[in-house]
Amino acid sequence: MALVEEIQKGEPLITASCKEQVIHLIRRLQEKLGEQEDHKFYLFKVLRAHILPLTNVAFNKSGSRFITGSYDRTCKVWDTASGEELRTLEGHRNVVYAIAFNNPYGDKIATGSFDKTCKLWSTETGKCYHTFRGHTAEIVCLSFNLQSTLVATGSMDTTAKLWDIEKGEEAVTLRGHSAEIIALSFNTTGDRIITGSFDHTVAVWDVGTGRKLHTLIGHRGEISSAQFNWDCSLIVTGSMDKTCMLWNAMTGTHIATLTGHSDEILDVCFDYAGQRIATASADGSGRVYNAETKMCIAKIEGHGGEISKICFNPKGNRILTASSDKTARLWDAATGQCIQILEGHNDEIFSCAFNYKGNIIITGSKDNTCRIWR
Repeated sequence: MALVEEIQKGEPLITASCKEQVIHLIRRLQEKLGEQEDHKFYLFKVLRAHILPLTNVAFNKSGSRFITGSYDRTCKVWDTASGEELRTLEGHRNVVYAIAFNNPYGDKIATGSFDKTCKLWSTETGKCYHTFRGHTAEIVCLSFNLQSTLVATGSMDTTAKLWDIEKGEEAVTLRGHSAEIIALSFNTTGDRIITGSFDHTVAVWDVGTGRKLHTLIGHRGEISSAQFNWDCSLIVTGSMDKTCMLWNAMTGTHIATLTGHSDEILDVCFDYAGQRIATASADGSGRVYNAETKMCIAKIEGHGGEISKICFNPKGNRILTASSDKTARLWDAATGQCIQILEGHNDEIFSCAFNYKGNIIITGSKDNTCRIWR
């Protein structure tokens, strides 16, 4: 294993005692990279999840469970393997709009509602640990930090709040936006959080103090999406102004504007390695850019309506899109070629997700069903 020798030379932390473990990890990685590429997805189950429309779907890390939020004021927990409903989380007094597992752990679920509260639940028992009150308008986005010590909520009241999971109380309020906050994202280390707003800006905040460190100014329309890359060096933002912008996360300076779409950008994302950026637009197309060169390397064309969601599989070689044309599609991330069309929903699809292994997909649609593909 010449590779391991090389890693050992360059990394003082990797001593002789952990050499065996490194060899094991590299073997696993090699196996993973050698796995069959063209997994064909088939419809496994149609879940008539809720009586009223769905708002969101999300997997836990392993993909063994997923959750659905709905206008019926509940969040449901599902077993992926059987398609069975495990439990219903009841207690909100209005639409359950934003939902998340505390991945990678997955033992807790957070729900954000139009009733202005966020609730924290046990995945296993369905017990409500805490109800976080303080926002004065609808909660429309939320996120756990990776350390699973905080949950952040973004609201139509122009503020975001960080809540302490252990204590069950508010840790800090992030004030400074002049319009609704519709996107937020922690960095991997958990010391920074970004918020995207209808005021056309994205703010970078210090998590410990709640102090605003940078305001990313440049977009000329509402922000639709904002994300850190894995090593927290870059921030990507998408806007209703039809552009996507790349920023230095440390300094808050603008690096590049990625253009080419003829209508609003509805979603942006990095692949897990942070080397590629994918954009989804109301113009019905997607684009893939190289984060280093900022060049467009692939165009994703074929949907018959706007693309509201785009994501890479964890391996980074596939892209999944959800569209108002009632289909979800799978694409080759390097070429933009369409590999598969997932058909069957009777209304627009607004949510799609891969499990961590990349061999299961869930789609959520306005037809009130959720579909499992595997």
